[in-house]
Amino acid sequence: MAMKPMKALISLEEGMRILMESVQPITRTERVGLLDACGRVLAERIVATADVPPFTRAAMDGYAVIAQDTFGAGNFNPAQLRLLEVVHAADIASATVASGACTQVATGAPIPAGADAVVQVEDTELTGDAGLVKIYQPVYPRQNISPQGRDIQAGQEVLAAGTRLDPSKIGVLAALGLTQVAVVAKPTVAVVPSGNEIVAPGEPLVPGKIYDINSYTLASLIQAVGGLPRLFPIMKDTLEDVRRTLREALACDLVVLSGGSSVGERDVMVEAVESLGEVKFHGIAVKPGKPTLCGVIEGTLVLGMPGYPTSCLTNGYGLLAPALRKLAHLPEPRTGGIELPMARRYTSTTGRHQYLPVRIEGGEVAPAFKESGSITSMADAEGYIEIPANVDLVEKGERVLVKFF
Repeated sequence: MAMKPMKALISLEEGMRILMESVQPITRTERVGLLDACGRVLAERIVATADVPPFTRAAMDGYAVIAQDTFGAGNFNPAQLRLLEVVHAADIASATVASGACTQVATGAPIPAGADAVVQVEDTELTGDAGLVKIYQPVYPRQNISPQGRDIQAGQEVLAAGTRLDPSKIGVLAALGLTQVAVVAKPTVAVVPSGNEIVAPGEPLVPGKIYDINSYTLASLIQAVGGLPRLFPIMKDTLEDVRRTLREALACDLVVLSGGSSVGERDVMVEAVESLGEVKFHGIAVKPGKPTLCGVIEGTLVLGMPGYPTSCLTNGYGLLAPALRKLAHLPEPRTGGIELPMARRYTSTTGRHQYLPVRIEGGEVAPAFKESGSITSMADAEGYIEIPANVDLVEKGERVLVKFF
């Protein structure tokens, strides 16, 4: 097959705009147990059906008192109160606290009737004289007490639909006594490798063949972002096999192709997508990862990733991950990183936005990029820096923003 030159490249910004406009968030939901809900996206609003805490309780170990009985107490003139009983965290007091009396309570124990404050145990002394308690510090009403409903009130919306659940939010669900919750289903992603030169790991490696790397790096990234990868067999570089595989892959929510690196092989994918749907763009001004394909078939996004492992995984982070997050209703991660000086001068390519894999060495930023075909360009890196399309040189000592993987 004759190789065809790639059409004019579009900018990274334009490519991202087209890509994100082509993604339609999924609508499927499922119910999962709390232990499986962390990292998932709520598909329902959570309204409290009861107060949390469900009763007024002691905020610390000490003595439940009537606050007025402690007014004026000090180290040299302690208030003295009669001890009624001891109440542990799971117990209910049997006696009402009246003036001149107190009840010993543990943290979390229900406050006895009549009491309106708790004196912490460090400010007290239990004497042997008929169970008298000396109070050395006064307290004011409601001090060291957690009122019923202080945390959550019945009828309150505590979590909105679309909230990403983290450990603290799982705690909120548990506090309400819930055991299951409705979440957005995880998107399924077809990972389709192609190339006559690749074989699956574990198979014999004959001359001229290399192992399939991209299926495993992409599948791992998809899992990390919140999707469910489905690995397909290696696709032949023929129009018939690409079309057949694409039709089968449309059962998933998103299709990711990775293939041979030549323009001719990439054109098979372009022709197949054009015959079944629409090609949104082919070729993006980014380094590494120029030969990237974006298309839509029957409403399903199809991403054709570069065949070289570093190019493929870099575009996985830059293009696939944002698209998958939108598909799964996941919020964009907080942007951030750390500014450090470059360890040495680095020359980029003018006209192409570059994602440069880097590592930190002695407080400086060292490029880890070898070539697009070297997976260790990413494995040896801790993160990456972005070099805009209009910048061709980053000087030694220039401060750059490192974004960690």
